[in-house]
Amino acid sequence: MSTVNRADLDQRLAAANRCSREAAMAGAKAAAVATVAAAVPTLASVRMLPWAKAHLNPTGQALIISTVAGMAYFIVADKTIVSMARKHSYEDAPDHLKNTSFN
Repeated sequence: MSTVNRADLDQRLAAANRCSREAAMAGAKAAAVATVAAAVPTLASVRMLPWAKAHLNPTGQALIISTVAGMAYFIVADKTIVSMARKHSYEDAPDHLKNTSFN
């Protein structure tokens, strides 16, 4: 076991900040795409379908669209954080653990 020093902690903190910033940006991009992808059919169906016109008021339409955007943000951000954590944990692993081939 090695001792933990200040430089190592600062390096890990910087990597964590970079990871969270990248995950937030990826989530925001996914939320923007999901907003458009959900808004177009929702608004079109309210104009064309009698059932949707009768049952989906503007609050319901906004709820559908914002729910899809929120789900996309959190799913993509979580997947980004998990994938980056796996990548960094593999890079920091000792050499004897990196050999995953079956002997």
